[in-house]
Amino acid sequence: MKNVLKLTLAVALMMSCTTLFAQKFGRINSQEVMLAMPETTEMQNKLQAVAKDWEENLELINVEFNNKLQEFQKNLNTMSDAARQIKEKDLNDLRQRGSEMQQMAQQDLARQEQELMTPIIEKAQNAIKTVSKNGGFTAIFETGSLIYFDETGLIDITPLVKKELGITETAAAN
Repeated sequence: MKNVLKLTLAVALMMSCTTLFAQKFGRINSQEVMLAMPETTEMQNKLQAVAKDWEENLELINVEFNNKLQEFQKNLNTMSDAARQIKEKDLNDLRQRGSEMQQMAQQDLARQEQELMTPIIEKAQNAIKTVSKNGGFTAIFETGSLIYFDETGLIDITPLVKKELGITETAAAN
């Protein structure tokens, strides 16, 4: 809430200064830009492949657990107490290993997403800076974070940034 208030105050302050100085404001939908970048599709494909590998490994553990559980339940009545305790420990260890692997998978996917996303964000930010500088913009606002804006007062630079990145509408549709 404080950020919205600060943003509103900053926008109001800048708008009051526009009568003194000729300023140019722009807006951008950076999410639209990044989703249109081919690097984002490549990142998603890589993450899907990694997720599939993790899923296959988790499935192997689940199959092993289910097989051992069925065998345990089938032979429960004929087992000695010592054998039952060993089998129960084995099942618990296998369940624990599966839980640990699932946590590792989530952490690995989050880490890889961050690593792969960083250069995409940097590339988009550099294009936004280039377009802003070349276009003589005083400030660029993210479209989704504005509560209200006068369409005539802000220029949408999204198409210009896409052009700077070499993204065409046909390439973005693929």
